[in-house]
Amino acid sequence: MTPAPPAPTAEQTGEMTHRQILEALSGLLLAMFVAMLSSTVVSNALPRIVTELEGSQSGYTWVVVATLLTMTATTPIWGKLADLFSKKMLVQVALVIFAVGSLMAGLAPNMEVLIGARAVQGLGVGGLTALVQVVIASMVSPRERGRYSGYIGAVFATATVSGPLLGGLIVDSPLGWRGCFYVGIPVALLAFVVLQAKLHLPVVKREVKIDYAGATLIVAGVSILLVWVSLAGEQFAWASGTTAAMLAAAAVVIGAALYVEAKVATEPVVPLRLFRDRTTSLATLASVMIGVAMFGSTVYLSQYFQMSRGMTPTNAGLMSICMVGGLLVSSIVSGRIITATGLWKRWLVGGSVLVVAGFALLSTIDAETSLVLVGLFMAVLGVGMGATMQNLVLAVQNNAKAADLGAASSVVAFFRSIGGTIGVSALGALLAHQVSDKMASGLRQMGVDPSAAGGGGSIPDLADLPAPIRALYEGAFGEATGHLFMVSVPFAAVALLCVLFIKEVPLRTTTQDEPSPETSAPEATEELSRR
Repeated sequence: MTPAPPAPTAEQTGEMTHRQILEALSGLLLAMFVAMLSSTVVSNALPRIVTELEGSQSGYTWVVVATLLTMTATTPIWGKLADLFSKKMLVQVALVIFAVGSLMAGLAPNMEVLIGARAVQGLGVGGLTALVQVVIASMVSPRERGRYSGYIGAVFATATVSGPLLGGLIVDSPLGWRGCFYVGIPVALLAFVVLQAKLHLPVVKREVKIDYAGATLIVAGVSILLVWVSLAGEQFAWASGTTAAMLAAAAVVIGAALYVEAKVATEPVVPLRLFRDRTTSLATLASVMIGVAMFGSTVYLSQYFQMSRGMTPTNAGLMSICMVGGLLVSSIVSGRIITATGLWKRWLVGGSVLVVAGFALLSTIDAETSLVLVGLFMAVLGVGMGATMQNLVLAVQNNAKAADLGAASSVVAFFRSIGGTIGVSALGALLAHQVSDKMASGLRQMGVDPSAAGGGGSIPDLADLPAPIRALYEGAFGEATGHLFMVSVPFAAVALLCVLFIKEVPLRTTTQDEPSPETSAPEATEELSRR
């Protein structure tokens, strides 16, 4: 009797069993965890880091912006590489880059080296942010993806909750703040090993033409724009010759990038044809607005709890549970119901409404607001975010062709990161300006010369301040934080408008392109064989 032939492998068929998906997903979730941990574990340590390294509010902002800038500039490149090379190999390369950047940050002797190390970290985080979503989309059809979104939401919640708690405990321990950068390295190495053993995807072998010119121009243009946003108002005036020069340079470089992508490149990094699809265009714009609002305001919540409410890093981390708990519940519930029903737009709309409401509620906080109310407002925002962020990516992936999956996924992450970097930079400058003005005004009313009291953009150690000046600083910081959320409301409202005009398309039930009704069976078979 002739033995039955062995079952085809995932590499051969491109389809994976539920068990194979879970095994591979474990490595991907570890990679996603370490990417999220890189920011959350440091969030509560930043006030201590900046104080010990004698930095300023501008330095505080740049420690965050450096990672966002390199992550943003390279995200579309990672996404395009995923359409050309082994996705598994690219995720592992991103993990190695992240580990090297983390080691550099932990050894940093001053703010300048720390900011540079965070930029290296951002290169790895950009890869992980783009590639994990691409790989998951390659393994699981849009219709079934909600089945696994609970795992993704759980990892997001775990990293967001455990990161600040872990960071707070490390900072308050003999390890000090440097341990916050070392903690992610073992997790990155574990993710590398698990992916090597469990992730098996078909590698599409075809002629590769890398768009070096487009990639260089995109990175250069975006970097010029983001550096301008980061420095304007701090190093030079918003309305100045330097601003005009940087904007002109950014416009020229980005214009050249658009020309190369549209007319020259055969394999463009950002295929402009993607924006002919209404869903992709609207979801991209919504992602920019969400990025500005979310990153630009929530990144300073930990600083609010420590600098305005006098909390320890550990207690500030505990407060983040309010937001992450809402995010976890809504991402799991929405994912499960979307898989069961195939309907997703209602969750996008409802989530966007709650995001607007959450920002509006948080705009009312100051140094005296009840912590119970602050936690409730954070929970509303978290529920909205959980139902919005992943589903924007899902909507775009559902409309993209299989060959463009990496580029389409990274476009959403790319523009969300641009919005986040702009938000962190601009709102950070606004926060520093408002705190400085309120402190100067309050000190003059107390009969104290602001310059003699150490005014400016420096972040003080609250324990060293006299009680009246400490109370003044806490009040100024609390009121300024509320203003950040008030500024974020219009951006969230624009995101809601974009979501309202997105057309709901039934979710695909396969990871491959579904032939259109006009395509005959032989043509569909030939198309699949070419892949």
